Amino acid sequence: MPIRSGDTGSAPALAQLEPVLNAGGQRLVELLVRTEGRLAELANGYGSDLSRHAEDTLTAGGKRLRPITVFLCAGDESHDDVVRAAVAVELVHMATLVHDDVLDRATLRRGRATVFRSGGRPAATATGDFLFSRAFEELVATRNPEVVRALSDASSALARGELMQRADAWSDDVSAERYLERCELKTARLFEASCRLGAMLGSSREAELVERLGTFGSRIGVAFQIFDDVLDVSGPPERTGKHRGADLLDGTVTLPLILARRRDPYLRRLDLRAEVTDAARAEEVCDRIAATGALADAREAALGYVAEAKRALEGLELTPSQRTALELVADGVVERYS
Repeated sequence: MPIRSGDTGSAPALAQLEPVLNAGGQRLVELLVRTEGRLAELANGYGSDLSRHAEDTLTAGGKRLRPITVFLCAGDESHDDVVRAAVAVELVHMATLVHDDVLDRATLRRGRATVFRSGGRPAATATGDFLFSRAFEELVATRNPEVVRALSDASSALARGELMQRADAWSDDVSAERYLERCELKTARLFEASCRLGAMLGSSREAELVERLGTFGSRIGVAFQIFDDVLDVSGPPERTGKHRGADLLDGTVTLPLILARRRDPYLRRLDLRAEVTDAARAEEVCDRIAATGALADAREAALGYVAEAKRALEGLELTPSQRTALELVADGVVERYS
């Protein structure tokens, strides 16, 4: 099934997930088109500046991976509440990105200027708040308190994870265990909620299905974050939309650096705050991290989580196309790195 320009607000990014769309069929493509239409509607009507910043954020790219998992976990259902859930999780995700850019003073994301850069801190903060509020307004329309609670719990976890990341900034003693806990809170819980929401609003709604699909989402979420952190060290800007070593520049301690410090005394002594102060220096440190072999080990850790995600699907009563598409989502997390 070819992806046509105009099918969604992010056709080039979605082209990377074409195997998933092929497996999901026309229903999945149509649901994504409905999602894009609803996101566009929600960005308007709240003043020209706020609408412009919200629209810029929602059309800046991305694979809409979280809405895709909502739809796949919903089975054959295509009713409005499933679309509302997909829209809500994407709005929460985009809100966290805008707020992250404020905290990190980031000027570039996905190759485009951030709201922080184009509108300043007040505009970016207001835009993130707006997107959060619209997410829950959308979900309340389902009149399903369990669905609202699931996304609320994930949002609370995101906040806790962000506080952990701020507390760990520039630290030289962050453990791999603490890093993985942060991944669970800051990334995995929203993937888990996406899968849970789909299953809770889907055609089966059985408790075991909801739990197991939630586990699937959680595991691919951790893998997604690890691979993202690997790409920060290894990925070229034209692919990642940001400079190599952006995490180092804002003091974020990730698994590649944690593993590399165990092997390289220089990196163990490195003071990120004092010694990594520009893009050129960050790239030098990225090269040093890569030279230790830490990227391969981080990748292996992520692949373990992908395998756990696939095991969570074993024995579930899924349609053949549903199972194939979910497994392809897990594989797609790996292909981000390849």
